[in-house]
Amino acid sequence: MELHTLINYEVLRVIWWLLLGVLLIGFAITDGFDLGTAALLPFIGKNDVERRIVINTVGPVWEGNQVWLITGGGAIFAAWPILYAVSFSGFYLAMFATLFALILRPVGFKYRSKLHDATWRKTWDWCLFIGGAVPALIFGVALGNVLQGVPFHFNPEQRIYYDGTTLFELLNPFGILAGLVSVAMLVTHGATWVAVKTQGAVESRARTIGSITGIATAVLYILAGVWLYMGIKGYAYSSPAVLDGPSNPLLKTAVGGVEKQWFANYGALPILWIVPILGIVGALLAAVLLKAGKALLAFICSSLSMTGIISSVGVSMFPMILPSSVDPSHSLTVWDTSSSHMILFIMLVVALIFVPIVLAYTSYVFYVLRGKVTRDSVDDSKTFSY
Repeated sequence: MELHTLINYEVLRVIWWLLLGVLLIGFAITDGFDLGTAALLPFIGKNDVERRIVINTVGPVWEGNQVWLITGGGAIFAAWPILYAVSFSGFYLAMFATLFALILRPVGFKYRSKLHDATWRKTWDWCLFIGGAVPALIFGVALGNVLQGVPFHFNPEQRIYYDGTTLFELLNPFGILAGLVSVAMLVTHGATWVAVKTQGAVESRARTIGSITGIATAVLYILAGVWLYMGIKGYAYSSPAVLDGPSNPLLKTAVGGVEKQWFANYGALPILWIVPILGIVGALLAAVLLKAGKALLAFICSSLSMTGIISSVGVSMFPMILPSSVDPSHSLTVWDTSSSHMILFIMLVVALIFVPIVLAYTSYVFYVLRGKVTRDSVDDSKTFSY
């Protein structure tokens, strides 16, 4: 018996579907507070010193946090190559805008304090704001469009054709609402982080804004859920699913326009309602705890809220990953989009070895960098501060 056959192909596919979700959640929790902090920068820092305090809460850790995004892209490429090809080509303009915004962040960190000029620094502060707010919005808009279906199809040779034309097509009403959920969620997370890492007026402003955006996150998420239930039709198999079949999305048949399909899994397995409930309750608890001055607990609740909100998309769509609005039978699913049995097994072994090492190292870094960022620590004479 070959080693990779110790785990069934269908089980490996589900494991990597779960790991993809873990990577997305890991990115949201870690780099998410970086994005949220950057989006808050012009509003919670009223002078240059306060803004430098805010920047220095994320300055030492943002590069390590962004590794989650790179790892997620690499995992999609290796474990879900068809998904990588379709999504990275179909959402090319959106990804280009996101990358441009993300590039502003390191540039802003490095150049902001090069000159002692108010206009220079304020300009870079707004660049950092763009670097935080724009990716947060686009990530949510992308997920909103995935739930509605993406305009792609294959020819008989599996060549991909994307029938969308412009970036603005993604900015439909439901996509914008999903984007607002993402922005509110990440701003709340950023506010909890700033509240943990600062003190005085900056902490107070972060707590005030975070308590408002935490409630906004829950309200907007509920509105999106109601809209999804009442007005967004889903996609489903119309032929029996072959769980261990070849990775060829053209071998199945599927239908779109299915009423309330994105809630079918909750009806089949009611315990799954824990996932969206966690998203709502976590956001509300984060808001309450921020108001009460318990920033660390608020940060934990915000992390749980993001886990619930992001997971609810995967739970709702399973086994669909990327539905096609042009031809539902060409939709990408867990059962026909993955790499081979052997590749998934090898990747799993590698992940089991290296992910714990990365988590241990990351935990150690955050432990070493624990504590508040103060006015003294961001003195202009100290070269290690931003």
